[in-house]
Amino acid sequence: MTDQLPSDDIKTSLANQVLSVQLNRPEKKNALTHDMYTQLTTIFREAETNPDVRVLFLTGTKDTFTAGNDLSDFLNNPPKSLDSPVFKFLEILSKFSKPLIAAATGSAIGLGTTLFLHCDLVYLGKSAKLKLPFVNLGLCPEAASSLLLPALAGHQRASQAILLGELINAEQAENWGLANAVFDDDAYQERAYEKALLLAKQPAASVRLSKQLLKQSQQLLVAERLSLEADHFNKRLTSPEAKEAFTAFFEKRPADFSSFD
Repeated sequence: MTDQLPSDDIKTSLANQVLSVQLNRPEKKNALTHDMYTQLTTIFREAETNPDVRVLFLTGTKDTFTAGNDLSDFLNNPPKSLDSPVFKFLEILSKFSKPLIAAATGSAIGLGTTLFLHCDLVYLGKSAKLKLPFVNLGLCPEAASSLLLPALAGHQRASQAILLGELINAEQAENWGLANAVFDDDAYQERAYEKALLLAKQPAASVRLSKQLLKQSQQLLVAERLSLEADHFNKRLTSPEAKEAFTAFFEKRPADFSSFD
């Protein structure tokens, strides 16, 4: 990967018509901030119109993908509408017309897991740990995961992941259809990047059209679910359950939801 363009928390490089995008905030397990969502939206939007980009390759640091939202930043900059950075990113992610490949290991929490549902190919390291803690935080699913995850993995598995917030290991993720393959942690990025290079050599127009056809049946449903989830998510952020969950998180204690209906 060459021609690296440095930024604070996200690094990009373009080589062989593959745009590599790396979440690079290791001191916070690559937790996503308000500004990082804005950066990602800009990167995806520019990649969409750049003829030199045939494939977008998304990864984290070598040992972790992302811990999800940086909760301190998230609570200081809560999403209030569909124009909020996180929802703008989800919109362009769901509509991105070029092939999107993710390579991940370690923590893939919240959006770190739900964005896989919008990728065309996903490759994991053996230490990958996926988790959807929305209900655990008094919230609800996002990124159209309440639609896409049951369609992919089945209702019972989706309920296990969303209602209980149980960890999904790499082997389970592959079995559930969330990942194409699992590789050793010291090789997953390189093996996934090899797939990106192969995909970049395919006829670009055929690839884009085929992706469009593959996703067409759910495109309208995804847009509707993104909006519906966002509306509920924003309301849940001000709920007493969410207040208790976030307070408990920062106080490093178990949340107590026994007094809430």
